[in-house]
Amino acid sequence: MFRHEGGGAYQVASAGTNPSQVRPEAVAVMRELGIDISGHRSKSVHEFDGQSFDYVVTVCDNARDNCPVFPAGTERIHWSFEDPAAVQGGEQERLAAFRRIRDRIHERVKTFLRDRAPTAG
Repeated sequence: MFRHEGGGAYQVASAGTNPSQVRPEAVAVMRELGIDISGHRSKSVHEFDGQSFDYVVTVCDNARDNCPVFPAGTERIHWSFEDPAAVQGGEQERLAAFRRIRDRIHERVKTFLRDRAPTAG
């Protein structure tokens, strides 16, 4: 979402505290927005040890609580969303959960970018 909405203004990395796989539901609901994540892989946050970041955004409470410490100067931001992968039910129920969280994250990303947009000088 940051890559799509940021238009290249941000260098983006994505990782998790307990990586496993990119969920097919996530691929499907992102494709609905014209965003192809089918070639992405699930990465551990530890792949980025030693790198500096301006922002670290966590999107679930477990990630917030288990995210490693980043160097000084990194602004940590937490957006508390339910984990759509935890939803039980058939395909339509799971897709609906992924869409709901996708849309909420999308709005937060747009707000984040709007609030940090460079001002014309």
